[in-house]
Amino acid sequence: MNGELQLIKDRFRGFLPVVIDCETGGFISATDGLLEIAAVILHLDPDGMLQRGETLRYHVQPFPGARLDPASLAINGIDPFHPLRPALPEKDALGRIFKEIRTSIKETGCTRAVLVGHNASFDLGFLNAAIARTGIKRNPFHPFSCFDTATLAGVALGQTVLSRAVLAAGLEWDQSNAHSAAYDAERTADLFCSICNQFQPIFNAGSKRLRNLGSLPAEPLNPMVEPTPMEDEES
Repeated sequence: MNGELQLIKDRFRGFLPVVIDCETGGFISATDGLLEIAAVILHLDPDGMLQRGETLRYHVQPFPGARLDPASLAINGIDPFHPLRPALPEKDALGRIFKEIRTSIKETGCTRAVLVGHNASFDLGFLNAAIARTGIKRNPFHPFSCFDTATLAGVALGQTVLSRAVLAAGLEWDQSNAHSAAYDAERTADLFCSICNQFQPIFNAGSKRLRNLGSLPAEPLNPMVEPTPMEDEES
């Protein structure tokens, strides 16, 4: 780093990467219930290495009329109506997570969060569907861009299944904890950090090339994806 402190807002062009994992009652975001969600906010250490931070996890009440596929419930082991399950309504669960993400966005000088996920379009689809159902106005996430660790691991490690990619990266995998939103989000975060940290020389070389080019054309503003500063309201 040549003695210079790298900031996460400069590593991902103003985006704050946040790992999201959703456990659901099926594969169709418009009709199937969101049952559990976990978020891991990432940060850079003083040496410019990406690390995972706090994990936020909530059980979620299926929305009224939600489809719950028995095959999906058998895989994730969730009983949506267990009397001891501390589940929150979708709006409350997302509101709590979004509040923490907005705080991190402000503290890091970023402009918006970007979802990191394994097969990220799945998690982004369920997240956006829940946001639409609940009427949340201040979504901190980019509405369609994401970082997909299945793609990154396929390129870097030749593996696209999360468990195999994690093991190929030299990280630990406990199959007994798989399909828990918190566990899968943390392993996805560790995988993303590992790959990004190994790509750091490529990032440094690209940054140097751009600096040597001098001034570059300004990026066009798009009101859909270039937000005004984050507000404190949960909705």
